[in-house]
Amino acid sequence: MSLSLFAQLAIALGLGLLIGLQRERTSSEMAGIRTFPLIALFGFLSGFLAGELGVWVTVAALLALSLIIVASQLMTRRAGGEVDPGLTTEVAALVTFVVGVIVALDHIALAVFVGGAAMLLLQWKGPLHRLAERIGHDEFRALTRLVLLALVILPVLPDRAYGPYGVLNPFRIWLMVVLIVGISLAGYVAYRFLGDRVGTLAAGAIGGLISSTAATVGFARHSTENPGWAVPAAVMVVIASTVTFARVLFEIAVVAPSALLGLGAPVAVMMLAMTAMSAALYWSARRVLREIPDQRTPPSGLRAALAFGVLYAAVLLGVAVAKEHFGLGGMYVVAALSGLTDMDAITLSTAQLVRSGDVGVDVGWRLILIGGLANLVFKGIAVAILGRGRTRTLVGGAFAGALAFGVLLLWAWP
Repeated sequence: MSLSLFAQLAIALGLGLLIGLQRERTSSEMAGIRTFPLIALFGFLSGFLAGELGVWVTVAALLALSLIIVASQLMTRRAGGEVDPGLTTEVAALVTFVVGVIVALDHIALAVFVGGAAMLLLQWKGPLHRLAERIGHDEFRALTRLVLLALVILPVLPDRAYGPYGVLNPFRIWLMVVLIVGISLAGYVAYRFLGDRVGTLAAGAIGGLISSTAATVGFARHSTENPGWAVPAAVMVVIASTVTFARVLFEIAVVAPSALLGLGAPVAVMMLAMTAMSAALYWSARRVLREIPDQRTPPSGLRAALAFGVLYAAVLLGVAVAKEHFGLGGMYVVAALSGLTDMDAITLSTAQLVRSGDVGVDVGWRLILIGGLANLVFKGIAVAILGRGRTRTLVGGAFAGALAFGVLLLWAWP
């Protein structure tokens, strides 16, 4: 026997010991710190023998282990002992057996991952149960919707370009839909974990992560309904708009990582300027800031996801048509119109075009930044219409400064 075989055996025993230690701490009646390493050893030996005698050895060993588990439970019940009504320990035993087999097949990384994941799932019983209890009907629908978009629809879409300009790829378009829905849902989950009452900073940041436009409208309306909230609402609007640029950087990193430096550097400078404005506004208004008891519902319904997919495809096609027939001026107009209400579509479509080589990096970051400035204009108009008093003044001043800085960046950046 080689040394590597003994090393594999040690890994199998170690993973079994790890799972067994967790089960021992829960006072499992069926198996604990000795049984689980033996189950892992049993799996390892069956996997090793399968290489010599055939796969039927592993199948027979798994069947024998299953029968032992069933017999053990029946004997415990007949003896009047306490039988765990759940199946957690039994399933953990089967997983441990399979981990041993995987180690014997020399898939060490996979075995370590599976064994570690099994141990964590067993250990996190309390937090997972509490999480399940906190998930309401609307949250579960949102999660189901994301599964439908990502695991049911996405895999069946063709990964090839269609259309006269070769930019409409159904798979990649839908992948962007999944990305946006996932980001928005992640923001909502963060909000849920922070609780129903979050501070002004967290409320603004999460609003920007979910949808800065929707957050702006909501905060502006709140300042109208509650005049005492004029300053907190203004701070949260500016913070949400700042986080939008961080979200843009993340989207670029996901779609076009090789162009992140070229596309992201000007956006990062713009984000830093917005961060400075948010910090100054927060500091000057810190005495009147309060916590917000705002309730939010899960974002991105299926209809909204479909609408975003159509918008993303339209921006892709619009930029391609503008480039072909109207040059840079037409592309910038498309970026401004798209960015008025949504930054994601112009960001993702531009990053996709830069990655494919259809648009240069120097043009790409300008398209994204113009979309971002147009988005600030739209949100500023929304605050002017829906907001009241100091909310208008503070947001107007911050956005005016941001727009001036953005225009300077467009002109001066090399």
